[in-house]
Amino acid sequence: MKEKIKFTLNGKAIEFETDTRQILLSVLRTELGLTGTKFGCGVGFCGACTILVDGEAQRSCGMAVSEVAGKKVVTIEGLADGDKLHPVQKAFLHHEAQQCGFCTPGQIMNAVALLKADPKPSRKKIIEGMNGNLCRCGAYNRIIAAIETASKEINGGTKL
Repeated sequence: MKEKIKFTLNGKAIEFETDTRQILLSVLRTELGLTGTKFGCGVGFCGACTILVDGEAQRSCGMAVSEVAGKKVVTIEGLADGDKLHPVQKAFLHHEAQQCGFCTPGQIMNAVALLKADPKPSRKKIIEGMNGNLCRCGAYNRIIAAIETASKEINGGTKL
């Protein structure tokens, strides 16, 4: 049964009719055309589908679209400010942390939430915070380095 749903997506208020029991990941990719968020495991384990919901990292493969009614959702497509990349995006490019690129959107979104919650995390906190995002290529050291670099930029350090 289709119902109207309203939420903010990448800074824009949207309203559309859909089966609100559908998985959010599917709605983002098929109905809204935002294919940056990836389908990985389908059970919330790998983190490829990570998005921000009200600023917190969430797995979109395990959420019904009804769960974001009235909330602010940000996908990888909405992270940059126009042509200006987010510091985490710039740092991932700088450190070549996106080996195959499949997990990269989820890694970036999780890192953004991590740095929002703790702008100056220790290396140990970064590792713990990113533990739920899998990278089959094994680019973990570059991902950690990218997050450390992004943290420095966010806190007024050198800009990339």
